[in-house]
Amino acid sequence: MVNEQQLRSFVTESRPKFEDLLGQMVEVPSISMDSSRADDMRRMADLGRQYLARLDAKVEVVETGGYPIVSGGWTTGAQYPTVTIYNHLDVQPAQEPEWRQAPFTFKNENGIYRGRGATDDKGPALTAMFGARFAIEQGWPINIRFLWELEEEIGSPHFSAGLRHPNVIPRPDSVVVSDTIWIAKGRPAVPYGLRGLVGARLILRTGAKDAHSGVTGGAARNPLAELIEVANTCVDARTGRVKIPGFYDDVIGPTKSEIKNFLKSGFEVERFKRAYGFRSLRTQDPADIMRRIWTSPTFEIHGLSGGYHGQGVKTIVPGHAELKVSMRLVPNQVPERLFALLKKHVAKVNPSVKVEREGMLHPFRGSFAGSYIDCVKRAVTAGFGRDPAFVREGGSIGAVVTMQKTWKVPILFIGLSLPEHGYHAPNEYYDWGQALGGMKTFAHYFLELAKMGKA
Repeated sequence: MVNEQQLRSFVTESRPKFEDLLGQMVEVPSISMDSSRADDMRRMADLGRQYLARLDAKVEVVETGGYPIVSGGWTTGAQYPTVTIYNHLDVQPAQEPEWRQAPFTFKNENGIYRGRGATDDKGPALTAMFGARFAIEQGWPINIRFLWELEEEIGSPHFSAGLRHPNVIPRPDSVVVSDTIWIAKGRPAVPYGLRGLVGARLILRTGAKDAHSGVTGGAARNPLAELIEVANTCVDARTGRVKIPGFYDDVIGPTKSEIKNFLKSGFEVERFKRAYGFRSLRTQDPADIMRRIWTSPTFEIHGLSGGYHGQGVKTIVPGHAELKVSMRLVPNQVPERLFALLKKHVAKVNPSVKVEREGMLHPFRGSFAGSYIDCVKRAVTAGFGRDPAFVREGGSIGAVVTMQKTWKVPILFIGLSLPEHGYHAPNEYYDWGQALGGMKTFAHYFLELAKMGKA
């Protein structure tokens, strides 16, 4: 059993060190999609290596052909179970004008930790690391490894190459991913599924340069208007219904048992709206919202560029335009097939539009029953004082499908982030309450696995 008083003391004493390490991490702008940050990516990998090495873990920075992977941990004996904890240390860009502070300047406001990457995913990574430190100090019969990726935010293009080094990234008995979001503060959520993703750019060039609309308008093609027309044939903006022929052919909807679990999760529409700053939604029905964000595919428009973006109105006809889109996928949709359907549809609507692929991720569906899930449930309940809800996650994590295909071991999720923490949004933060409960949760989980033994 866990000595709860000893664990509480450990967590309390760990707080200053946790805050110091998180501050160092946040102030490294590890933006994987920005090629000018290559040196920062290397610095982030080295910092991760240093953290684990200081805890006497055997750790290496593994080259992948892209950005590296940090792999390390502690081995107590081959006869004991091995668990790998996955997190990522790369972050989204932080160029939104709504930032109230410099995004890569760490601020600790009495246990509110502000800065890009604080909750996605540096804070949870460190939380799990401190939980592991406690487990190792107790001498529990379990092998614990960490896998810290630096390309998650760009679809994990080289992650599979890293897994081809079994001497430094060995196959575990199970995996825990700590990169997901709760339903709400005080309401833990354990997902067992992820949506897939296809990203694309729709590009249309109709002229060598912008032209005066008074002189050429009416005769000149307008690429912005044409891309808007294409977008309208892809998705119903009011309902979200995707109009691409064949889009829904392979969709497997949630079971009655899953819907029952969703309804018991404690999801609240108004709380959801407040957390994400929404003024209104496409529907107010809780069950319909949960289906939409967890088990239904989508077509989203992320940006439209071209023409004039300054103050006032500049009367030109743009020479080119670009539409950035993505499709979230669910079981059993195949990314390659959906991209082909998109290309075929766009070519039929407007043959002049070029469709460029921007990454593909397959959907993932695990189980919400079994011995490992029971371990997660007991650990989360011990760490946060409340049973978790079992849901699906609307986001995508490319490494999960790769680990499933490569290792064929159970993959579980213990996420620690809250909706209001601001995944991919300005003014991102993490908080000590989630870190405290998370350290306790991971410590309990490691003991649960140790008691379960090696399969």
